[in-house]
Amino acid sequence: MKAAMLGDNCVDVYERLGRKYPTGNVVDTGVNLRKLGAEVSLVSTTGDDENGRWMIESLRAEGLDLSRLRVGRGPTAVTYMALDGLERVHGEYVEGVLADMAFDAEDVAFAAAHDVVHTALWGKAESVLPALKAAGARVSFDYADRLDHPLASSTPPFVDYAFFSYHKGRDLFIEGYLRDKVGAGVRIAVATFGEAGSLAWDGERFHDCGSFPAEVVNTVGAGDAYIAGFLHGILSGTSVAQAMERGARVAAAVVAVFEPWVKGATA
Repeated sequence: MKAAMLGDNCVDVYERLGRKYPTGNVVDTGVNLRKLGAEVSLVSTTGDDENGRWMIESLRAEGLDLSRLRVGRGPTAVTYMALDGLERVHGEYVEGVLADMAFDAEDVAFAAAHDVVHTALWGKAESVLPALKAAGARVSFDYADRLDHPLASSTPPFVDYAFFSYHKGRDLFIEGYLRDKVGAGVRIAVATFGEAGSLAWDGERFHDCGSFPAEVVNTVGAGDAYIAGFLHGILSGTSVAQAMERGARVAAAVVAVFEPWVKGATA
């Protein structure tokens, strides 16, 4: 099982806590997929500063293939974080070398050779989605909670697995929304509801999944962890319901630690 992560990497800095973590939407999903046993490649750009060197060292230690990770001239992207109880609060974002990040035909060919290509709303990969689709890639996209973002309307024809965060739980709106995304070209559309579980529409029926008990320490990375578990299930040939359960289990493990992924395997 091989997965390519196409998109952002950054360092989350909690200044008041004196902590920082290598992260990013596709980084967190990729590391969790690796912990589940998948071969994972990261296609991205990091900086040539201390944070960039730390990013490379950290991800190499997790077993990711970094052969397509470019090192740009300038600072690694940084997000300054705060906490409101157990919820993360995003503060100032310094984009650094990600401001000029782009993907070329070689990146597309490399990524398309994997079983799935995952990207996210801030991954700057939307321009290469048609080429990935034309190359026969299965594409996964994390839209976070931006259900009204323009990319949520323009990219479904090129996406197989679409993930959305929705804070109100299952209702008529989200049911219709997921139906619309599948109707626009998505193979499976999934909405995650935090502690209230998740819902998926596969074009024929809805699938419900609850959450698993966890002593919540921090919600950072929960959605990325769910996506990792779901994709691992789908790529392993499980049913949609089983893939959702796997996603919920990985997410429950991640929210029980402060870091964006757990130490050791999550399988």
